Amino acid sequence: MRQRPSRQELIRRRRQGGFVGRQGEIAAFREVLRQVVEETEQFLFHIHGPAGVGKSTLVRQLETIARENGALTVYLDESVADVVEAMEAISAQLALQGAAMKTFDKRLAAYRQLRHEAAAGAAAGPPPAADGEPPAAPAPSPSSVVASQVGLVGLGMIPGVGAFTGAVDPLQVAAGADRVKALFQSRRSPEDIQLVLSPLQVLGPVFMEDLTEAARRTPSIVWFFDTYERTGPLLDVWLRDLLISGRYGALPPNVLTVLAGQPGLAPSVWGDWLDLVTDWPLDIFSEDEARRLLTQKGVTDERVVALILELSERLPVLVSTLAENSPASLDDVGDPSGTAVERFLKWEPDPDRRAVALACALPQQFDTGVYRAAAPADVPDQLPWLRTMPFVTDRAGQCRYHQVVRSMMLRLQRQRSPESWREQHTRIADAFSWRRVSLEQGAEPDGGWWHDDHWRRLRLQETYHRLCADPRTALPEALRELLDAYDHGPTTLRRWAQTLTEAGRDTDARGPGEWGARLLAALDTEEPGPAALTLLIDQGRLDNAARAKAHTLRGDDLRYAGRYDQAFADFDVAVALAPESRRAVGGRGTTHSLLERYEEALADFDRAIELDPTDSWAFTWRGDTYSSLDRCDEALADFDRAIALDPESLWAFAWRGDVYRLLGRYEEALADLDRALERDVTSSFVFARRGEVYRLLERHDEALADMDRAVEGNPDSSWVVARRGEMYRLLERYDEALADLDRAIGLDPDYGWAFTARGQVHTALERYEEALADLDRSIELKPDHDGWIYYERALARRRLGRADWTRDLTRAISLFTADAESTGPGAQVGLGNLVVVHCALSSWQEAEDALTGFFALRPSRHQLQDGITDLTLLARVVPSLAQRILPFQVRLRDALDADG
Repeated sequence: MRQRPSRQELIRRRRQGGFVGRQGEIAAFREVLRQVVEETEQFLFHIHGPAGVGKSTLVRQLETIARENGALTVYLDESVADVVEAMEAISAQLALQGAAMKTFDKRLAAYRQLRHEAAAGAAAGPPPAADGEPPAAPAPSPSSVVASQVGLVGLGMIPGVGAFTGAVDPLQVAAGADRVKALFQSRRSPEDIQLVLSPLQVLGPVFMEDLTEAARRTPSIVWFFDTYERTGPLLDVWLRDLLISGRYGALPPNVLTVLAGQPGLAPSVWGDWLDLVTDWPLDIFSEDEARRLLTQKGVTDERVVALILELSERLPVLVSTLAENSPASLDDVGDPSGTAVERFLKWEPDPDRRAVALACALPQQFDTGVYRAAAPADVPDQLPWLRTMPFVTDRAGQCRYHQVVRSMMLRLQRQRSPESWREQHTRIADAFSWRRVSLEQGAEPDGGWWHDDHWRRLRLQETYHRLCADPRTALPEALRELLDAYDHGPTTLRRWAQTLTEAGRDTDARGPGEWGARLLAALDTEEPGPAALTLLIDQGRLDNAARAKAHTLRGDDLRYAGRYDQAFADFDVAVALAPESRRAVGGRGTTHSLLERYEEALADFDRAIELDPTDSWAFTWRGDTYSSLDRCDEALADFDRAIALDPESLWAFAWRGDVYRLLGRYEEALADLDRALERDVTSSFVFARRGEVYRLLERHDEALADMDRAVEGNPDSSWVVARRGEMYRLLERYDEALADLDRAIGLDPDYGWAFTARGQVHTALERYEEALADLDRSIELKPDHDGWIYYERALARRRLGRADWTRDLTRAISLFTADAESTGPGAQVGLGNLVVVHCALSSWQEAEDALTGFFALRPSRHQLQDGITDLTLLARVVPSLAQRILPFQVRLRDALDADG
């Protein structure tokens, strides 16, 4: 029995059979598909021309031809907001045709998860600093400046592809890269960090590999990018690099690309490659083409033909629309002064269809459910008929009107009955609201509903229709909603701003349109986040809750940029407006902690935990703050609580392990660091910390193996490289130590600790001039941070015969005395250092008192060994002190032997 064709097949046949014009382009395209791929010079086609000339119609025709020739096809329009979404859509459509891109899909899923983690981590603030050091200065590292040239598009840190086009200062983008590196360096592999920072660098080659495999199994793959005037600014550079430069790998020769948009291609991107583009400019129909279409539609009366040509101005979409019902006589036309849409509605004899055609112009796009909400309730189902109309595009069940026709129909309805306009848009908004609420009955995704793509699409359409129904009433809530969109990411905020612009255009209302335009302009500035938030704060007339959130978000942005005073101002305003906002209080506490204002930080973290006792991250941050204050028991209690709340918290395990290390509880430290590695087997930070514990346990082979893995995993981390250099120094492998420390300083020229460590290596090698230069630089970068730097500089000056060397010893004693008076493990370190410095000053009784106090605190083996090593070096630098130092060395050695 012969199978009946589907409705979609009948629609396709009807449209294909009625296609008129553009025969030259169609013939050329057919010829390309018939050629052997190696012989085909044409692979990139650009269809362009004003709205309504039939670009999308030609695209649909070419897509049909491609499929008839066995090609896999992909269609993209303005629904994709960035490059990652474009690749995702291509992969999804190829999968539906049996060419799944599995490796790419897997990496894309990992990227989505990492992006979510980045957003969540950003909301909580940057990770705790290592060894109590403050975070690196906000100035970007050289490697990050290079990274900024390829952009942070996927993370949403910059608008569009600003880093490619020069719209954003690359130093600012690089600073953003440094912040994300700091966030992830302790829990993710370098590959994951790169995936978040530069998704195109990672996803692009994987995408190309899977595309090559798909292309190998099919005659050709044809991509169609419709409405390219909207997506071109976002996709231009990526597409050029993909198709021409080979940046992401070799393009299979049987991949063809068709671009369709209103303007020509951007000369700044395509100027050097226009000779490779097959240019297809489209204009209105010639009179002959228009008459031929009318004849095919059965319109033969010359007076009717003349009227259609006049009304449509030979614009293809209107010629086809007006001819759809084959008006036979001038009597069918009536008064020729009406608009083209009114003519079409007059010529459609079925009043139900007329009503449906108008009503379904209201939604930006519609499926079966939206159709039911938009169409009059008492009208029989006309959706199958509507899908056959020449001004309707149907993609996977999602229909949309041609913008020229839709704009006319919207204007007609708005003018005819403002009351009906409001009622219809309200009904459609309620339908989207009902869908959204129904979705919320299920399990909420991690991070909230804003992280669900489907939920966001429903919310966005609901917002659009509320604005269309009553712009004045809906605008304040829409502006408040922009904060949630911004919180999810600038790409989402850009979509909301574009929707405001569209609502203003479709309603002819100034408010939404002006706000959309101003927000889009702000998002194209060098500081898109603060600029957009400042606009909302200053002019948005937000209520107190919304203003508090806006100040909190801007405070976060300013903190990440290192503008701490301005960040404090925003957090203070946010807390004053919303004292119960855990996020505002916690954000202020994080800023205090980054500036080593630990007591103020503790007060804010206490309040944040009071507001939300289930917040694992707040306990982790407070634990780190306690650790920085040497209040280790309280730090451990907070880390325990954080782990109880979130057993998968890598940070809590990693930092609790570090406190155990500081306390000399090495087995417990190893257990925690092992648990942290179970949660991320590639974490360079955890490998580095575990390596230090192995060294302290004198398991040197395992220590170096871990340090090597840390460096291999994150070769561009100055902290990781410097830590391995420090381990080489402690193992007296000085050449390797210098190589690593030189590299660390090259990665971060302002890394004070690396200068200190390199100065110590130079001292051990008796290169005192070099040692003095490094130690001077370390103190210049951070005065009074560490007494040991002053001690090391004193030795270098003493060896060079400088008379002022004792001044540094006096400063070191002051700093070490403060350490010794603390209540944490820093007291042991401070007393041990005082023993050495007092010996250097020949203050023997003070040295004796310090040693007695040091022993009373039950120092660890490595602290005893460090004391022996430091006194041995002092005796070598100042030989006259060797005999008086020897008893102290002996007592330390006896204690070490007794410890066993």
